Amino acid sequence: MAPTARPGHRKSSRPAPLRSLDPRVVRGFSRGSSAYERARPDYPDEAREFLVRTFGLGPGKTVAEIGAGTGKWTRQLSKTGAEVLAVEPLAAMRRKLRAAVPGVTVLARRGEETGLPEGSVDLVTVAQAMHWLDAPRALQEFRRILRPGGGVAIVYNERREQGVRGRRLRELMDRYRPRRSWEYTNGRWKWAFQEDPSFAPLRLFRYKNRQVFDKAGMLDRYRSISFVSALPPTRQRAFFRQLGDLLDEEAVRTKSESYTLHYHGKIFWTRRNDE
Repeated sequence: MAPTARPGHRKSSRPAPLRSLDPRVVRGFSRGSSAYERARPDYPDEAREFLVRTFGLGPGKTVAEIGAGTGKWTRQLSKTGAEVLAVEPLAAMRRKLRAAVPGVTVLARRGEETGLPEGSVDLVTVAQAMHWLDAPRALQEFRRILRPGGGVAIVYNERREQGVRGRRLRELMDRYRPRRSWEYTNGRWKWAFQEDPSFAPLRLFRYKNRQVFDKAGMLDRYRSISFVSALPPTRQRAFFRQLGDLLDEEAVRTKSESYTLHYHGKIFWTRRNDE
């Protein structure tokens, strides 16, 4: 990888090569972009309103959204009236994003190397993607592009699989999950904030979210998970056969063909430390 520029140094405008991304990102999310758009949860107005209150996000402000994906979080950011710069390295995701949020500036860049001018944004936000970044390099870049006093907001819809179905789903996922996993739950990206004096300690805002699916929707929801989309065809068919059986058994047990997924929403936030 090319070295990261120190704060205060301008970077080249040439996009970083996609081959330097984790291959699971390229393979999984490129294959699963349609399922991601159909089945990943949206974000409630409460999450957007928190950013408006906390960071004064609105007209006249500029926000860089890192790992914008298909534009799930971009939709809420655009409602604030702020200028939104959506940074997304994957072409399949960018196509969905441009269709979903026309008019938003979309940049084919990585979060560690946005190419944005120094001191050009008021807020950097990352939704469902911080665990894919090289966190120490990303924080250097965030500080570089933020104006003095600017903020960072890391947003996650944390899936809560409960009861019998939840236990069986976790067991199924664990059987197919690769050993080397950079899942959100390991919290590695938080260490970078703890060790970087450029930012104040992380604070936390919580919200709740949920989705209601039929069987096809549930299958799509799990197809949108990167490692599932990246499975070899034979293993992927086996995964969805077992998932389908699990859902059919629950429908018989509960006498319902409706499936609810609950989320604990979290916004980890901080400001650039300019003392």
